[in-house]
Amino acid sequence: LAAHLHGQRCPPYVINLDPAVHDLPFPANIDIRDTVKYKEVMKQYGLGPNGGIVTSLNLFATRFDQVMKFIEKRQNSSKYVIIDTPGQIEVFTWSASGTIITEALASSFPSVVVYVMDTSRSTNPITFMSNMLYACSILYKTKLPFIVVMNKTDIIDHSFAVEWMQDFETFQDALNQETSYVSNLTRSMSLVLDEFYSSLKVVGVSAVLGTGLDDFFVQLSKAVDEYEREYRPEYERLRKTLENAQNKQKREQLEHLWKDMGSVCVQGNTLAGSDDASAMGPSELILTRGTLDEEEERESDTDDIDHEVTEESHEEPAFRNFMQETRMKYQRRSNPNE
Repeated sequence: LAAHLHGQRCPPYVINLDPAVHDLPFPANIDIRDTVKYKEVMKQYGLGPNGGIVTSLNLFATRFDQVMKFIEKRQNSSKYVIIDTPGQIEVFTWSASGTIITEALASSFPSVVVYVMDTSRSTNPITFMSNMLYACSILYKTKLPFIVVMNKTDIIDHSFAVEWMQDFETFQDALNQETSYVSNLTRSMSLVLDEFYSSLKVVGVSAVLGTGLDDFFVQLSKAVDEYEREYRPEYERLRKTLENAQNKQKREQLEHLWKDMGSVCVQGNTLAGSDDASAMGPSELILTRGTLDEEEERESDTDDIDHEVTEESHEEPAFRNFMQETRMKYQRRSNPNE
């Protein structure tokens, strides 16, 4: 894909989200391996391969808002953004980080899921059905336009798979050669997936030869139109619902704040007994609170000083003599020599 777009002088913006890949066969603008060290994550958390990939993605997803900013900056210069996800379906599709990344992209940009399957390894009808079940689960999990890309058509043509999807009887004939219990289950599942096949976009390509990519981009443009027509209004509705809920929560918090401010003002006015303060509303008290507090603090400090001086100046002589004698007795007890 990247080479094809570069050849058409339409360079894509490429993002690699697979932290465990050894060699990346294409230049990536953003590479998760530059941010998260997969082997170190496995060592520090005592994880296996899949657990290490999931944890690395979780760590990277906490900073995905920065990735979104990079994508937004490149909107004018790059028509396509290619995001290569980990091949393990349970690692990305059914993880929290995969959901966060997918929804973040789908809520801002026309997003299309491309499911790449190995055609040469799907000649067995049971293996083919397993691939289709995976594709179906991803489609209903992501709720986005979906394209099945049957890769390696240079080894075997994908026409047999398309025929299995379009003609139920042909697929049943292929299954008749299998006598296991799984074949019976596959036969039942093929009836269930008939509706899924009817709306599925399928393209055969060869990553080695580059054949079929023109057909892929034709299907991609159709998928983008589908996104704009069916999926974007739904995301806009969800965004508005979320904004309305957040605004409602803010209004409720402000109302509680005004009620609390009003009760505080009433209590303060009752204690102070000031007619001027009781005539003020909460907003006026907020504006004048700094001045009032400074005056109150100044007055209270002066009152305390005056009060201490007054108490000391009005002490009776007998009480003063009694305090001096008590101090003398205490000093004698603390010094046995005297």
